Amino acid sequence: MVSRRDFFMGAGIAALGASMVSRVGATSLPEAQTMALAGTQAPLFPPNGRPYQPVVTLNGWTLPWRMRNGVKEFHLVAEPVVREIAPGMKANLWGYNGQSPGPTIEVVEGDRVRLFVTNKLPEHTSIHWHGQHLPNGMDGVTGLTQPGIQPGKTFVYEFVAKRPGTFMYHPHADEMVQMAMGMMGFWVTHPKNPALHKVDRDFVFLLNAYDIDPGSFTPKVNTMLNFNLWTLNSRAFPGIDPIVCRQGDRVRIRFGNLTMTNHPIHLHGHDFEVTGTDGGWIPKSARWPEVTTDVAVGQMRAIEFDANNEGDWAFHCHKSHHTMNAMGHDVPTMIGVDHRGIAEKINQLIPDYMTMGERGGSMGDMKMPLPKNTLPMMTGQGPFGDIEMGGMFTTVKIRKELARNDYKDPGWYKHPENSVAYEWTGPTVPTTRAPATSSPSTTNDPVLKVRRGDHSHH
Repeated sequence: MVSRRDFFMGAGIAALGASMVSRVGATSLPEAQTMALAGTQAPLFPPNGRPYQPVVTLNGWTLPWRMRNGVKEFHLVAEPVVREIAPGMKANLWGYNGQSPGPTIEVVEGDRVRLFVTNKLPEHTSIHWHGQHLPNGMDGVTGLTQPGIQPGKTFVYEFVAKRPGTFMYHPHADEMVQMAMGMMGFWVTHPKNPALHKVDRDFVFLLNAYDIDPGSFTPKVNTMLNFNLWTLNSRAFPGIDPIVCRQGDRVRIRFGNLTMTNHPIHLHGHDFEVTGTDGGWIPKSARWPEVTTDVAVGQMRAIEFDANNEGDWAFHCHKSHHTMNAMGHDVPTMIGVDHRGIAEKINQLIPDYMTMGERGGSMGDMKMPLPKNTLPMMTGQGPFGDIEMGGMFTTVKIRKELARNDYKDPGWYKHPENSVAYEWTGPTVPTTRAPATSSPSTTNDPVLKVRRGDHSHH
C-alpha cells in the first residue's frame, strides 16, 4: 500500500457534500491508501472498532479506515487505473484507490460510517451504495439525490450500516461509461454478533466483463452484449488466484454481478447451499442445495459448503463463452471441412497461414502469434498439460495441511496412487447396434395406442 497523505496539499480541501453531513464530524480528510498489486491480499483484521471475521477479496484487498469520534471514516478516490487482466495483458480502466474493482469495504452492523469520495476522473461521478438502507440524500443518484461530484471535488456520505449482508458500490453517473470502465467495489456488513453466520473462510469478488479489441488497452464502452473478456474481479484465467481452503473448513463465497448478462456459477466436487442475497441472509429452513447457482444482473449471492473433498476443483461460469479470452464472434465453424488442398495453395501466397477448426476448436496445440497486449483465447497450464479455459474460471484448492489463516497457493494437488483417470490399453470391444424396432411413424396408427382393459394410465 502507498499512502496518499499529501494528495490534497496543492489543491486544498475540496468541497464537502453540501447539506449532506455534519460539518463538525467531517473536519479533515483521512488519508487515501492505494494498491498496485494484482494478487490476493491478506485479510484485514480489525485494528479497532467491533470485532468480526474478515473476508478475503479474490485478487483484491480491503480498505483501511480511521476511527474518529466513534465513526469509521474511509476515503475512496475515483481515478483512472491500469489493471493487469492476466500476465501479458493490461487494461486502462477507471476504478478506486489504484485498482478496479475498488477495495472492499468492511463494517459491522450498527457502525456509523463516513465515506469521503474524491473524483480524479475527467467527468463528474457519484457512488450508489447498492442494497443499503440509508437516508435518501446519501443514495448517490446524480441529479436525483445529489449533484454530481465534479472533477477535483470531494463529497462525503454518512449513514449507519443498518443490516448485515453482502453489498456493493458503483456509480449512478454516466453509468454506461463508468461501469464499462470498471467502476465498482464490494461492501460487506458483518453481524454485530460475531458468532452469527460464522464460517472458517469467507471469499468475495465481483463478476465483470470488458470489450477490449486485441492489441488495444481501453474498453469499448458502448458494447451491450458482445464482450470478449469475462473476469472475476477484473482478472481473467490464468491470472485469477485460486480459492485456497483447508480441508474440513466451512467456506463461504460471495459474488456480485455487474455485467450485462446472467452467470450460472458452478463448483466441482461439492454441493453448496445458497445462503444469502443482497436482500439479506436466507433462513436456514429456506436454503436449498445446488452445484450451480445463477446470478442475474445487479444481484449478489452467498454460497456455503464444507470443503471435505481434497483436491483442485474447478469453479467457473457455466456459459462456455465466458471461460474464454479475447474471443472473436465472427469466426466460422469449420468442423468437418477438409482444408488440405486449399491450405497448400494459400500457403504459397501467405506463408504463415494456419488452418484451424476442422477437427474442433481446441487451441492447446496452436502457437499462434498474438497482437501485443492480448491474451490467448484459452490458456493456462496444469499438472497434466493445457487447461483450455480462460475468463471466469479459477480453482478451489482444498488441502488438509493448511493452517487456519493460510491463504497461500499450495501448488498442484498430489493425487493418491490409483486415483487419476487413465487410458485403457486392453483389447477393444466391437461396437454393436441395438436391434432395429418398428417406428410408430411408419404406420398409420396413432402413436398412443389405448386398448380396452389397459389401465396403465392410472
